Amino acid sequence: MPQQVPSVSVDQLPDGATVLDVREPDEWAAGHAPDALHIPMGDLAARLDELPADGNVYVVCRSGGRSARATAYLNANGWEATNVDGGMKSWHAAGRPMVSDPPGTEPEVI
Repeated sequence: MPQQVPSVSVDQLPDGATVLDVREPDEWAAGHAPDALHIPMGDLAARLDELPADGNVYVVCRSGGRSARATAYLNANGWEATNVDGGMKSWHAAGRPMVSDPPGTEPEVI
């Protein structure tokens, strides 16, 4: 059975939340939250020093699977992390702002 992790829906994210996007670079470039921190899941263990030392980190991926695993990992290593249910697919469906790289292209969730 999958490990249960703390989760919130997109509409429950607090204002000014630290959002950590653990998707791959091509997914990030296609469309992401404007102020999110991008650390691909495979790089997370080596880049923990880039995360805020205090406060909750809200972890997002495409649909919630990878971010749930990253959330469990972070919580096991001393962070307060919460998974964002439904990931960027839910973010986009909720009409939350998104940006893409390069700027000027229409953001999308891939």
